[in-house]
Amino acid sequence: MPQEVHGNITGIRESQLAEIAAIYDCPFEYDEFAPRDLLIELARHSCALNREIAVYVSRDGDVLDVTVGVIDSVPLLDLRLRRNFRRLSCVRCIHTHPGGSAQLSDVDISALRSLMLDSMCAVGVDDNGRITGVSAAFLGEKVNGMPSVAISEIYPLKKMPQAEWMQEIELADKRVLLGDDGAEDAPERALLIGIDSEKSLEELQALAESAGAIVVGKIFQKRPKPDTATFVGSGKAAELQLDAQAAEADLLIVDDELTGAQTRNLEEITGVKVVDRTTLILDIFAQRAKSGEGKLQVQLAQLKYRAGRLIGQGLILSRLGGGIGTRGPGETKLEIDRRRIREQITNLKRELDTLQKQRQLRRKSREKNAIPIVSLVGYTNTGKSTLLNKITDAGVYAENKLFATLDAVSRKVELPDGGEFLLVDTVGFISKLPHDLIEAFKSTLEEAALSDLLLIVSDASSEEMIFQHKVVEDVLSQIGADTQPRLDVLNKCDLAEHDENAMPALPGAIRISAKNGQGIDDLLLAIGEKLRKDEKKLTMLVPFAQYGVLAELRQKGRILEENYEDTGSRVVVMLKTDAAGQIAARYGDMILDAE
Repeated sequence: MPQEVHGNITGIRESQLAEIAAIYDCPFEYDEFAPRDLLIELARHSCALNREIAVYVSRDGDVLDVTVGVIDSVPLLDLRLRRNFRRLSCVRCIHTHPGGSAQLSDVDISALRSLMLDSMCAVGVDDNGRITGVSAAFLGEKVNGMPSVAISEIYPLKKMPQAEWMQEIELADKRVLLGDDGAEDAPERALLIGIDSEKSLEELQALAESAGAIVVGKIFQKRPKPDTATFVGSGKAAELQLDAQAAEADLLIVDDELTGAQTRNLEEITGVKVVDRTTLILDIFAQRAKSGEGKLQVQLAQLKYRAGRLIGQGLILSRLGGGIGTRGPGETKLEIDRRRIREQITNLKRELDTLQKQRQLRRKSREKNAIPIVSLVGYTNTGKSTLLNKITDAGVYAENKLFATLDAVSRKVELPDGGEFLLVDTVGFISKLPHDLIEAFKSTLEEAALSDLLLIVSDASSEEMIFQHKVVEDVLSQIGADTQPRLDVLNKCDLAEHDENAMPALPGAIRISAKNGQGIDDLLLAIGEKLRKDEKKLTMLVPFAQYGVLAELRQKGRILEENYEDTGSRVVVMLKTDAAGQIAARYGDMILDAE
């Protein structure tokens, strides 16, 4: 049975395919890098098709694969004959370059490194099918963890150094184990792909860099909806393989949520690890979570996400267990994994429920003490933590990156004209925030839903400020925090050139700079006014014999004035409307005036 020719074989006659397939039977001598007759045959077919042709050859001289590409590229398959990925693959690639140049391309060099090939050989072919020259590249000692590359000069076919190049492969196999391995935690090189918008892709870059990756390229493909199999379509996926090789990327990040099948198909086609936007955000949260509750919440979100995308992988996840107690129908590996994930999710939910009950007790204590709660909410990286630090000297970690801080922090703040409130910093929001993450952090986000006032912090220096503000409003609506009093805050006004344009869209917004303190006093006054909007002022005369009433007034409100008279203490107190009603019902005879 003849072996198949792979790649772009559309439009090639059956007779010509049969001739190309005959290359599988081409004999190689022990010290022969590439037989001259083979190269001449490759050049003839490459010229006739105006397409590259690649041949993969083992060290024993067996042709492992023959692949046809387009004029300037060919899929470079990952054919490894060794399991140790630190060693060479024992496979060399010999491919043609229609157009006459025998110069190795960046894609060729990248594939040589990423696939750890024995050698990459380029054969230049002119318009008449004649060979213009042959060159080869070999790997050398590692520098910063990356094998160096030695590229030969371009030889005429007759002077091609067959035996010398075979010896060079043996030397390269030893050299790649030498040199500097580089840091074990070296950052991943990420190639980004999106179909939504260029702006969304820029945000994905910021997310990737926040996660510690190095972005080596961004590719935007405008399409109405994702391809069900590969997200970008099979043709674009094949291009991504070459783009990833040229950029020496080891990670492909997709600016959307992928299905399990889409992830697997893209990985098979491109040969690199694939993650989607949701996985990236979950990874950032996993890095940033410091508190025990934050770690549990992230772990729960990750498990929920994995559970929905757990699919079988050939025989590995469909093989039945064996031994005593496992005979009979049993469970497949896939079912076992799903059950274990469900059990972990149940245990995590139980732990988080316990923590939520503890938070509710603390919240009741605050309510009993009548301390208003003001929550900082906003898009990620708008400066919420910096603002918290400026107002309270909290010392919370703040950096110019997405999701620099994750765990909620609360601090008590004294108002300039009396009174106090609890300022709570919540996790930042972002577009396409994973649903599982919202669900997992719902208990934490309840602080926003139960706040007396929301400070919606926006980045006045961002051109996307209005869009980001809408995202925040949408997330607040999802968590049931869309009815509380709110105050818009335009941060980074010292950097903004266009924040005046945002004022009509955000009427009443307070302009500040959390970094240099500009507008902080105005913000505190505005917070005080908002918190007191539903307060009533009572003037009361509390008899000395009922002095305990003063303690209750201090607990439920703010005493503005206190003067001693002959029969008792004359006080002016500010109380929440409901608290004022309770005081009036119990101590109405003490009230002298109410406003």
